[in-house]
Amino acid sequence: MMIESINWFPGHMAKTTREIRENLKLVDAVIEIRDARIVYSSSNPDINSICKDKPRIILLNKFDLAEKSITDNWVKALSSESIRAIPVNALEGRGLNSIKPALNELLKPKLDNMAAKGIQNYIIRVMVVGIPNVGKSSFINKMAKNKVAKVGNKPGVTKSKQWIKTNIGIELMDTPGVLWPKFQDQKVGLNLAFTGAIKDEIMDIEELALKLVQFLQKNYPEKLMERYKLEDINEDPLINMNNIAAKRGALLKGGEIDYNRVSIIIVDEFRSGKIGKISLERP
Repeated sequence: MMIESINWFPGHMAKTTREIRENLKLVDAVIEIRDARIVYSSSNPDINSICKDKPRIILLNKFDLAEKSITDNWVKALSSESIRAIPVNALEGRGLNSIKPALNELLKPKLDNMAAKGIQNYIIRVMVVGIPNVGKSSFINKMAKNKVAKVGNKPGVTKSKQWIKTNIGIELMDTPGVLWPKFQDQKVGLNLAFTGAIKDEIMDIEELALKLVQFLQKNYPEKLMERYKLEDINEDPLINMNNIAAKRGALLKGGEIDYNRVSIIIVDEFRSGKIGKISLERP
């Protein structure tokens, strides 16, 4: 699967990084969207340095698919004087009503200054950033209350900058998804693959499912047993995978394991939260 050797920096992504730098002067703050299950892996390392002078809100999206206590720890670890971390479900709109109060708090000196000049209803302009497939378009659509951004489960659907108005005194600047040039760490690549941030077409689904079972049997054995009605967990992930295939009838003629089918079942059920609330990373 050689995830760490994939080069993910096509021209439009290099262009996006440039655009973010150039357009920062047009906005008051930055909203960065990450996946609550992979908070570290779904961040772009460049964002911290590029946006360091701007107040920032980090949205931990799909929080309902992650373990609550771990998400709470991430909120504490990420929050600072100039950063607020907020767990959200962008698709359903849960948690989004915390954004305006957080922006008001982060931008208080500027808003007080505007009010002193007689500008009462100042429109806060915010740049939205994030790697592909973390839910950026879903967030923008929910905030705008209409389908202004293309939504797809394929990474990198958004291709150009656009301004989106909301009815709560915030204007959003959308940017294309940014992913870094190279996966320096195999774990980061795996986490992105588990959650679907990397195109499935270039992954070996069977190896991916095996690695996922390996993680789950170590960190969430009870959830694995409960979901697939397993009597016990074996040290060998392949045996666990075979047992899941048998329980789900993912078999070929003659009783052989249909590895492609059982792999798709495991990965899909993890992504949809059917195995349970799972965090792949801790702060």
